[in-house]
Amino acid sequence: MTDLFKELIPPTRLMLTPGPSSVDPRVSRVMATPVVGHLDPWFKNMMDDVQAMLRLAFQTDNRVTYPISASGSGGIEAAVVNPLEAGDEAIVCVNGFFSERMAVIAERTPAKIHRLEAPYGTTVDPNDVRRVGKGRKIKFVGLAHGETSTGVVQNLDLYRQVADELGALLVVDAVATLAGVPLNIDKQRIDICFSGTQKAISAPPGMSPMTINARAEEVFRTRKTPVQSWYFDMTTALNYWGKDRLYHHTPPVTLIYGLREALRLVLEEGLPARWERHLQNQHALIAGLEAMGLELFVKNPKDRLPTVTAVCVPAGIEDAKVRNQLLDEFNIEIAGGFGPIKGKIWRVGLMGFSSQRNHVLLFLAAFEKVLLDQGFHVPAGAGVGAAVRSYLQPVAVGAR
Repeated sequence: MTDLFKELIPPTRLMLTPGPSSVDPRVSRVMATPVVGHLDPWFKNMMDDVQAMLRLAFQTDNRVTYPISASGSGGIEAAVVNPLEAGDEAIVCVNGFFSERMAVIAERTPAKIHRLEAPYGTTVDPNDVRRVGKGRKIKFVGLAHGETSTGVVQNLDLYRQVADELGALLVVDAVATLAGVPLNIDKQRIDICFSGTQKAISAPPGMSPMTINARAEEVFRTRKTPVQSWYFDMTTALNYWGKDRLYHHTPPVTLIYGLREALRLVLEEGLPARWERHLQNQHALIAGLEAMGLELFVKNPKDRLPTVTAVCVPAGIEDAKVRNQLLDEFNIEIAGGFGPIKGKIWRVGLMGFSSQRNHVLLFLAAFEKVLLDQGFHVPAGAGVGAAVRSYLQPVAVGAR
């Protein structure tokens, strides 16, 4: 326990976790400005800015686009409980810890849920979705665009095609991909999509941006029964984020300040440049890891999530010891694995402000030193610097 009467001064860490990511100083500064009331006319006008910038980040014209006052897990719950009621059936694609969470939340509704599971480190086969849904009236197909527990990205277009064949909504977890991986809500015809502020957007945790199209909105409004969750009932929460700004709950005012500034940074850089930066820095990271003789958990390169890279823990090396030394000696935080892959992988996040060329080089140098200290044999003349150099060219003016 810290001294209760001592000023709180958190350590300065380089957050290379799957979330949260490090926050840009501009975001931190705006969050130190005065708090106003959430019904203050100035604040209600500022909410319009946030919604307009979220639409640009999601690439959508959806009327219903706003940040939920909750973490990404709250986004999962809102996306799942609003469309489902008794008599419905849904398919949830499970290939990791967080897509599993979507299935668990869905199974707490009165609807019938069909799980489609794939081994960790792989994608769910869309043909299996087609097979399970054939002849059934499926309300939605749900999946994680980027599964941060394993470092896997899935091709949304393939699932949209199957959902169309089934007449189903497509529900997408974009917590780890919004503003870091190509995503276009309108062109890809995603019906319900949610994200998290603390990942590639690089705002503090605590909010879940959400967008739903007119088709999904109609499903919500024509329910036969009330949504099982009062807090996550979007038909009532929309009264606050809608044109009337009617009171629903007290939102985190300071976090919304931070989200607005973080979205300004996203749009100043431009989405294509930002996507390319994330991909380029991940390629550099992978080149360095492979030069050290390390193995990646996701074997198929096209299935690797650009914002989170999963690295296999070598035989004879203890996961926690490496992570603890990185934190203690270099103030760098990475994450370990969940559930069946606990202790078997490291997860390195390069998201938003954390995805910078200098951070890649710093991490690789620190990681190599820690692995050597822990007894891992790095191949002689591995040439980590040479391996990554070709990937570390500036993406565009202002690219990190």
